[in-house]
Amino acid sequence: MNFSRIALLAFIAALIAAFFIFDLQSYLTLETLKAQQASIETYRSNHPGMAVAIYALIYIAVTGLSLPGAAILTLAGGAVFGLLWGTVIVSFASSIGATLAFLAARFLFRDAVKSRFGDRLKAIDAGVAKEGALYLFTLRLVPVFPFFVINLVMGLTNLKTHTFYWVSQVGMLAGTLVYVNAGTQLGHLESLSGILSPGLIGSFVLLGIFPLLANKIVEAIKANKVYAKWTKPARFDNNIVVIGAGSGGLVTSYIAAAVKAKVTLIEKHKMGGDCLNTGCVPSKALIRSAKLLAHIGRAADFGIKKVDAEFDFADVMNRVQSVILTVEPHDSVQRYSDLGVEVIEGEAKILSPWEVQVTTEGENRIITTRSIVIAAGARPFVPPIPGVEEVGYLTSDNIWALRELPKRLIVLGGGPIGCELAQSFARFGSQVTQVEMVPRLLIREDLDVSETVMAKFRQEGINVLVGHTAKKFIIENGEKILIAEHRGQEVRIPFDQVLLAIGRVANTQGYGLEDIGVELSPKRTVAINDFQETNYPNIFAVGDVSGPFQFTHTAAHQAWYAAVNALFGSFKKFRTDYSVIPWATFIDPEVARVGLNEQDAKEQNIAYEVSTYHIDDLDRAIADGEAHGFVKVLTQPGKDKILGVTIVGEHAGDLLAEFVLAMKHGLGLNKLLGTIHIYPTMAEANKYVAGVWKRNHAPEGLLRWVGRFHAWRRG
Repeated sequence: MNFSRIALLAFIAALIAAFFIFDLQSYLTLETLKAQQASIETYRSNHPGMAVAIYALIYIAVTGLSLPGAAILTLAGGAVFGLLWGTVIVSFASSIGATLAFLAARFLFRDAVKSRFGDRLKAIDAGVAKEGALYLFTLRLVPVFPFFVINLVMGLTNLKTHTFYWVSQVGMLAGTLVYVNAGTQLGHLESLSGILSPGLIGSFVLLGIFPLLANKIVEAIKANKVYAKWTKPARFDNNIVVIGAGSGGLVTSYIAAAVKAKVTLIEKHKMGGDCLNTGCVPSKALIRSAKLLAHIGRAADFGIKKVDAEFDFADVMNRVQSVILTVEPHDSVQRYSDLGVEVIEGEAKILSPWEVQVTTEGENRIITTRSIVIAAGARPFVPPIPGVEEVGYLTSDNIWALRELPKRLIVLGGGPIGCELAQSFARFGSQVTQVEMVPRLLIREDLDVSETVMAKFRQEGINVLVGHTAKKFIIENGEKILIAEHRGQEVRIPFDQVLLAIGRVANTQGYGLEDIGVELSPKRTVAINDFQETNYPNIFAVGDVSGPFQFTHTAAHQAWYAAVNALFGSFKKFRTDYSVIPWATFIDPEVARVGLNEQDAKEQNIAYEVSTYHIDDLDRAIADGEAHGFVKVLTQPGKDKILGVTIVGEHAGDLLAEFVLAMKHGLGLNKLLGTIHIYPTMAEANKYVAGVWKRNHAPEGLLRWVGRFHAWRRG
């Protein structure tokens, strides 16, 4: 830091120190203002110009030095100078003082911040360059942070000084007017009875509702900006058009039709989306068949000497399709048409914020609509690994077309989809090699969960290769080979088929989002706010296309908020509640979780206690031959409030429901412990883990006295 910066910093520090040392803050109180009101008004009457100058300089100094007291000074402006001149003086003084603080922060600290956080600051500066004026205006109208913080932080960005000044003056004007008006009423108080005057009450009402009004102003400004180049139709054919008939789209349509809105649902492929056709339903049907084979293989564990299973893999896959066909009517065109939804099997394209074109068999139809809900889903991610196209690959989309069991199958990916399919195919007899680049499977779960799963997989014959990075695919002498890298060494893995299960990519192209400028997030999903809105307030997105969770049940959860906000948001909007989101991986042992696990809590620096109950002690699990796994509950230290639950074991997803309910409605472990659970059931594990917590928090001192009491009673 050069001499000029040091000198300025010392000067500012000296002024701030003097302010507190000489207790100048005591002069900036409401009591002092009332006590000196008569003398201040006399001085203003005799020396109006000097009074304005002194007041403005004090205001500029307080604001420029980021000292406390600006609010009282604003009230004083109204009390001394009246509404008009008080507003004018405060508006200019506050803006000048804020700009001085802005310039001081820039001069003193921007270079240091830039040298230390250059990369992060570049991203911030890019955002400020694009929308800096709007960001600042929003913060001025709706002060989420104190104004002095805004002044200093904005000084560290590349926002232009003149932009900072005029946006601050305009943005703070409404708030200044409200406070000055309150000050004019305070200035007329003669006694405590004056507190109940209509004028003062009205001023405080304005103070209370100002943030709400300011928020509406900001929303209107943003809306006008984004809609500026579009012509809004005079009337609309629809209340909602929904693009995509997966879980999110179906639930949105159902809700809209239930409240008698005109809704059109457009699907270009199959009703039911991924969940019905390529995801949840077929995978669970396959898992069930594989689990039956696994149980037959364990016949001796159940006292049965020998059981043989004969099967044809094609029959298994045909059963999967049969299950899909059985479930299909739940998501059918007929069902939703009967519910009042107009269903169109065609291709949608968004032409404007209020127009959607539908193409069916070469014919185009344009539908005007007040709102659009995007529920376009996602697709498997195909990594750009050299040779992947040449060897051919399976994904969770096309694997259901298999009718011949792969002899040697590589599963690339150790997440839920990869784990579910790896175990299933191994149980059918494939030689499965699971390749994962990170150190363990199910990396989002705790270490003990991953270790339990990997041990089970290896016991069942799966070759689990963690810490292996796929580098390229080759065909050598007619044989397909994956070249992977492990600890700097090359590993060659021959195979017949490879399944890519390393994530999913949101479907954001091909239906007009890029044409009208719907913004995407850094993860290439549709960017949404807390209300499921995109940058166009009448266009919403739900499910895999927007995230943040790619689960069928969260898509349905988001759909409720999207539908209600689309239809009734002009009156009341609802923020999507992500506080209690459960999920499960349907392997054996099943893994289910809600809320925090240990690694999440540590990363977020959240204090917690752990209570664990091991299911190998549970009577029903022993009787069923499924005595393995555990229930692990994280709670606040010293309290029974549940922060998160992880269950590993038979029917873990079903057992989790009780904890989801408890967390949603604020029920602690004491309530679970006091709830009757049927004996013998797996659900007793939930009660027993609550008992573990209770024993760990037993009042030992009190129990010792109770023991003495009982001893005394025995004589």
